[in-house]
Amino acid sequence: MESHSRSLAKAISYRILASIMTATIVFVVNGDLKIAAGAGVVDAFLKLAIYFAHERVWEHISFGRPKPPEYEI
Repeated sequence: MESHSRSLAKAISYRILASIMTATIVFVVNGDLKIAAGAGVVDAFLKLAIYFAHERVWEHISFGRPKPPEYEI
């Protein structure tokens, strides 16, 4: 089971990388650094929240996890 802080740290590190990529693509297409930076910032905040919520939902889904033993001695 992952903690909330670990899920948040993963979300932040992923969003930094992905938002840099978004800003780079917008800059290459548009050529305007200000618009590219704005798109990267908006992208970061919106998708950070979505990713964090996604991680928390998956924490409650048992798919793919080994089942705990029925009893322990």
